Amino acid sequence: MAKLKTSYFCQNCGHNYAKWVGQCGACKQWNTVVEEVLEAPEKKAWKASTKGPKAANKPLKLGEISTEKEQRLDSLNQEFNRVLGGGIVPGSLVLLGGEPGIGKSTLLLQIALKLPYKTLYVSGEESQKQIKMRADRITPSSDNCYILTETKTQHIFKQIAEITPDILVIDSIQTLQTDHIESAAGSVSQIRECTAELIAFAKETNTPVILIGHITKDGSLAGPKILEHMVDTVLQFEGDRNYVYRILRASKNRFGATAELGIYEMHGAGLREVNNPSEILISKQDEGLSGTAIAASLDGMRPLMVEMQALVSTAVYGTPQRSTTGYNSKRLNMLLAVLEKRAGFHLGAKDVFLNITGGISIEDPALDLAVIAAILSSNADQAIQRSLCFAAEVGLAGEIRPVQRIDQRISEAAKLGFEQIVVSKHNKMSTHKDIQVIGLGRIEELVSFLF
Repeated sequence: MAKLKTSYFCQNCGHNYAKWVGQCGACKQWNTVVEEVLEAPEKKAWKASTKGPKAANKPLKLGEISTEKEQRLDSLNQEFNRVLGGGIVPGSLVLLGGEPGIGKSTLLLQIALKLPYKTLYVSGEESQKQIKMRADRITPSSDNCYILTETKTQHIFKQIAEITPDILVIDSIQTLQTDHIESAAGSVSQIRECTAELIAFAKETNTPVILIGHITKDGSLAGPKILEHMVDTVLQFEGDRNYVYRILRASKNRFGATAELGIYEMHGAGLREVNNPSEILISKQDEGLSGTAIAASLDGMRPLMVEMQALVSTAVYGTPQRSTTGYNSKRLNMLLAVLEKRAGFHLGAKDVFLNITGGISIEDPALDLAVIAAILSSNADQAIQRSLCFAAEVGLAGEIRPVQRIDQRISEAAKLGFEQIVVSKHNKMSTHKDIQVIGLGRIEELVSFLF
């Protein structure tokens, strides 16, 4: 028997060392370097048995390369399709990460049960009975979904050769293990080798593979950073456990934009798609309350009507507090300084609390005007009309600056029944019949307009 070769890998970033060190020089983490046994694989774990040996690729001129659009697979889930860029690309590898209990397995099982294609759902964390109990809550029956509980990639590929699925789902990549690497499941070398085998299978058979990945305590995907480089798409499933809403984002997408956003609502029967996000971001109330303002925002390519809530009160303990939820606290301090310098509002001795309803976080400069309007409304204890919304950026000189894609924001506000929208007068926009567009140039004009 050949002598086993060992090497040392950092469990946090995957950096390789010739000997053990206490601190990783790449990521500066302590006690993350462990010894792993390396063994050269004798044969590939996946071989296309019907196609025979793969021929070497030949170079082609740029004009000879086919530019026909790849036919995507419809997942029958509009939010999932939107984030992927229009559907599942054949032969692609999608990695879905998120906190424990956020709903990653529920989302992919729900998609697998409703797919019109033959799907193999491989779980290394739950038994078949546990998956069956969850599937009964989501949908009564499915003839296209096969459930397999296995962690060895060699056994998984044997079942794949018999079933020949159209889509493969792995839950999760950290539980898989290959015989070619003698180390524990979840180690750097195991994750890297198992992912490489799945990539070879996906590309040779043109079968899409969806992976579930664990995350570390700091929110990044567990395993080596090269895992995110190897896959085609990286999705993040996030949300607050105190809220029932979940947000699906793409941090990497080779086949589409990374600016799209998908919103779900968690129920006992699974995840419900939220096609109109404004229904969860704007509270339903008849009487006017001070300190609230509606902003016409954009998250990626998707328009969102967001309710900003502000509370301004006297600082009881002497030192004023500045607290934000879902909004950048440094930007709030900047807007408060602009209000004091340019508009004459003395808020330095008052507590200011700001919140975005719905439990989401948005970074859009167009929220600035709505934030200032909510603060002024709470300070004066006067309610703003519910039929009024805002979409503009505020500069350090107190000027109201234009924002991009203003026509899409105005159209979304008009569609939801708003009668007026306040924007920058420097915005170039088309005429709108269903809503009155009010253009302002400075925040002093906003104060005069509101009060």
